[in-house]
Amino acid sequence: MAVFDAAAAGHHVHGMGLAMEAPTWPAITPDEAAAILARFPAAGRIEALRWHSPRPFSAATLIETGDGGLFLKRHHRRVRTVAGLMEEHRFIAHLSAAGAPVPELLHTAEGESAVASGQWTYELQRQAAGEDVYRDRLSWTPFRSLDHAQAAGEALARLHRASHGFDAPARRQQPLVASFAILAAADPMAAVEAYVEARPALAAFLGDRPWRRRLSALFAASGRGLATIAARQVPLWTHNDWHPSNLLWSGDGQVRTWLDFGLADRSCAAHDLAIAIERTAFAWLELGQGRDDDLADPLAAETLIAAYRMGDAADHSVVEAAIRLLPLVHVEFALSEIDYFAGIVDDRAAAALAWDTYLLGHAEWFLSPAGRDVCARLSDGGGV
Repeated sequence: MAVFDAAAAGHHVHGMGLAMEAPTWPAITPDEAAAILARFPAAGRIEALRWHSPRPFSAATLIETGDGGLFLKRHHRRVRTVAGLMEEHRFIAHLSAAGAPVPELLHTAEGESAVASGQWTYELQRQAAGEDVYRDRLSWTPFRSLDHAQAAGEALARLHRASHGFDAPARRQQPLVASFAILAAADPMAAVEAYVEARPALAAFLGDRPWRRRLSALFAASGRGLATIAARQVPLWTHNDWHPSNLLWSGDGQVRTWLDFGLADRSCAAHDLAIAIERTAFAWLELGQGRDDDLADPLAAETLIAAYRMGDAADHSVVEAAIRLLPLVHVEFALSEIDYFAGIVDDRAAAALAWDTYLLGHAEWFLSPAGRDVCARLSDGGGV
């Protein structure tokens, strides 16, 4: 039976800016999908590929089968191995056992939830409950409403409650993981040195840039006392990519399903909350476009924080720590992203954009009067 592919023609993905771009990773084909699904006994027979994800770091498709919808995601093996995927799958399984609304992972006859084929690594899930309201919006763009900010804060608190008891160590070294080794270090520059030295492509990219001076200045301006703050936080596995397009929604604006644990790692609740604020309360794609004083939506951030506190009854230290981490919380993932662009896909222009606009641009914005005002407002009114 021929499989209908409803979306392969003209498939584009989100770029580093506002424009859509040709994909780095080709769309999953019907024959490819059929070969992978044949390894999962509960998958059913493919009838059609209905949608190809616009996310840029992997390829994914929604598949219609006689037994319901499936979501197939493919990674290059240099980005995720089977062992690397299993780290996040074990976390998902823990959350599921705690009653959390996470996707159902399918398994092979051998009990594996991830498989390798050639240069690729695959994972397969049942299509999760809820509406993908933000499907066509770029990642890390703000909430459409304060109701969504509130629901996301409540859901993040629930995730942190469900995470307790999952005591796996931090993930192995791999691209595109939002780890928590640098900001938590007593000497963050020494931690950066070690991070860069362990990643030759990142080291080569930074080699002709004054990166030590630029990062030292940022840590001096925004990083004082962060190691002490981090040391007081309870270690916890966290999502680390909490933004509205990683959530599925109900018609009344509630969160139905938590998606995409690709950046998850062992950090702490404050780190995860800071990432959620940084990725949802600022129009970062408009940085440098003439409205830098108006990038923030502090009311959305305050709503997210207040809902988080109501949902988790968190003490002041978690919220306070999150706000203190906020100006630099993106730095470690930015370095990982640069390593991906420089080392995996050989895109130096994207790597430069990640360094100049993402890592430096975001951190330096928080040193501007507008950035300092937002942090002061959150400290004064965000439940601290």
